[in-house]
Amino acid sequence: MNQHQLTQKRSKKTHMSERLQKAIANAGVASRRRAEKLIAAGHVTVNGAIVTEMGVKVDSSDTIEVDGVPLSQEKKVYYLLYKPRGVVTTAHDDKGRKTVVDILSDVPERVYPVGRLDYDTSGLLLLTNDGDLANGLMHPSFQIDKTYVARVKGVPTPDALRTLTHGVVLDGRRTRPAKVKVIRTEQAKQYTIVQITIHEGWHHQVKRMFEAVGLPVEKLMREKFAFLDLTSLTAGEYRSLRHEEVHQLYALLEKQK
Repeated sequence: MNQHQLTQKRSKKTHMSERLQKAIANAGVASRRRAEKLIAAGHVTVNGAIVTEMGVKVDSSDTIEVDGVPLSQEKKVYYLLYKPRGVVTTAHDDKGRKTVVDILSDVPERVYPVGRLDYDTSGLLLLTNDGDLANGLMHPSFQIDKTYVARVKGVPTPDALRTLTHGVVLDGRRTRPAKVKVIRTEQAKQYTIVQITIHEGWHHQVKRMFEAVGLPVEKLMREKFAFLDLTSLTAGEYRSLRHEEVHQLYALLEKQK
């Protein structure tokens, strides 16, 4: 079924409509970007017909299924997880490794991670079924602060710190300015603990930034996301976000529009 046929079919309807990928995201099945991939791959049906085109509009009277499972409008939930090392930031892993969603296995709603942390990186990760908030927080234009603590091999020079602060060229693009602070240097053992705050979320960005200035990362943890931190949590634990925290995240996005 194409977009024209769907539009004709519901031309007399008065229900409020929205794009199919947004409906899937709002139902907590996947992020909007992931929903688009599911649609393109033929995993989604609307009223029994497979839809593979983007931009198709649906409303509350339509029956939408993903891999044969009907969408249900779940209540919005928000969790803050202290991700341990050795856990994959995804809902499913084809190699059978433990995922962040496995840690939240007792959560009845279908949640997915906001962004990602590498397999060997620990720290703060948000999981939700609120597609609008997730997409906003992941969008590079909103410049959400992400603060990491890295143990790097060697002792950074003033030039290296200055380069990290002003931006590092990776694959022909310069990263945005970062905040960098040396927490502790172990001259005898030749390693340094450095705190760095960035806005983007490029693939392996923090590791690649340090590598570019001759400071290979030995251990990495994300300790803050925007105003949220890991207070009261240990690795593998999670908590629900408070109502005021969710409101503050939305306010943060609205402020940066």
